[in-house]
Amino acid sequence: MNTLVSTPAPHSTGRAHRLAGVPRELLARQRTLTVFAAVLLVLLLPATLAWGLDERLLRGVNVWVKPMKFAVSIAVLALTTAWFIGHLSPAQRHSRGVRWVVALIVGAGSFELAYIALQAGLGEGSHYNVAGTFHAVMYPLMGLGALLLTASQPLLAWQLYRHPDPALPPAYRASVLLGLGLTFLLGAGIGGLLSAVQPPDGSGLPLVGWSLAGGDLRPAHFFGVHAQQLLPLAGLALARWVPRQGRRAAMLLAALYTLGCIGLVVQALDGVALAGY
Repeated sequence: MNTLVSTPAPHSTGRAHRLAGVPRELLARQRTLTVFAAVLLVLLLPATLAWGLDERLLRGVNVWVKPMKFAVSIAVLALTTAWFIGHLSPAQRHSRGVRWVVALIVGAGSFELAYIALQAGLGEGSHYNVAGTFHAVMYPLMGLGALLLTASQPLLAWQLYRHPDPALPPAYRASVLLGLGLTFLLGAGIGGLLSAVQPPDGSGLPLVGWSLAGGDLRPAHFFGVHAQQLLPLAGLALARWVPRQGRRAAMLLAALYTLGCIGLVVQALDGVALAGY
């Protein structure tokens, strides 16, 4: 009796093999940040369990949602930074400047998440909570921690600018530098504004929780912080589509991206709802 055995397509097998090699590549590029991010992602398991068992709400949202979102966000920041550090030569990956980048992310990220998780366990707010001396001190310290997290990115951009990898396409290289710089300028700038303008109560869009009623600066802050990932991804596409004009296209795209974030800020401050709602 003949048995039919399905053979996976070569392209799907190759894709799976490449994906399986990503963790090893990240560890080779920057081990500390990769391990740090892995720990944060593992911590999502007990946080998810707490979310399922703990019915307490804070401003209409389960108390464990915020620690989970911040764990994912900091992990993504760490992994993306680890990948970009890999664009440096092996010697430069261990330079003083890069060590500062790693220390800022691990130190500030750990502080931010520890305090947010502590407050979730207590059923109290971490952001916008200045009741009593302890909270009045911790809230600005959280702001400093967030500033240090984003400040790590222009430090890395400076290292990549001083020690460029000539093998990288110009469009991608420019997009990485612009993305890292805008992560600080937009992320920290809009974050500072957000720290003084509390978002509306209640749940909103799935996963991110953005309010549909308007007056929410979190969409602008999200795109500001994640310029670190979005612009380099666009740079890869530009390097393929318009290789000769890729660098100029990357600069134009970064300018449009900045204007888009500013537009989201103006929209939120005017109380205008997200498009389509």
